[in-house]
Amino acid sequence: MPSEQERINKIIEGDVDDFRLLVEDYQRLVTHIVFRMVRNEADREEICQQVFVKVYENLKRFQGKSKLSTWIARIAYHTAMNYIQKKKVPLYGDMFDGGLREQNATFSDIIDTAKSEQDLPDEVLSRRQRDRLLIRHIYRLPIRYRLVVTLFHLDEMSYRDIGEILNLPEGTVKSYLFRARKLLKDRLLQELPEEELWR
Repeated sequence: MPSEQERINKIIEGDVDDFRLLVEDYQRLVTHIVFRMVRNEADREEICQQVFVKVYENLKRFQGKSKLSTWIARIAYHTAMNYIQKKKVPLYGDMFDGGLREQNATFSDIIDTAKSEQDLPDEVLSRRQRDRLLIRHIYRLPIRYRLVVTLFHLDEMSYRDIGEILNLPEGTVKSYLFRARKLLKDRLLQELPEEELWR
């Protein structure tokens, strides 16, 4: 396997196959960010394409001072923010997009509950219903809370990396994550009995 820097060098030299592999490696991360910020489905796809065009055009400027994933995520965040400002669309996505297939956002990812591999079918169904409810409420969080939750739990990024992407101090990232979790828990408790929430 070539190192990250070797791959970057090959892309800069015009290797299309290596760039395609880079897109495949980071497509999920870019999608997570753009889809959390932009509601219009057609615009989402266009913005994701713009992100990777910018990555390709600016790769020679990448100096390795941060992780490549952090650098790409920052491009995705700023590209989506530019779209929001130009289109003058609301910064908060208040409606859950039922068309988004978010396979990885499980209830336990956010609330830190344990899952048993021996769950009964009705328990699995109940958890899936909770997961859908959770995802809907994630979409109703303020944009930065939503991004912090996504980057921390789904993309497993550190507080430092998230801070670099969103241009926030680490302490603020921790605070946003704490508040986002509390908001999610409080809102879920309004719709589910507590024993159902923790089951």
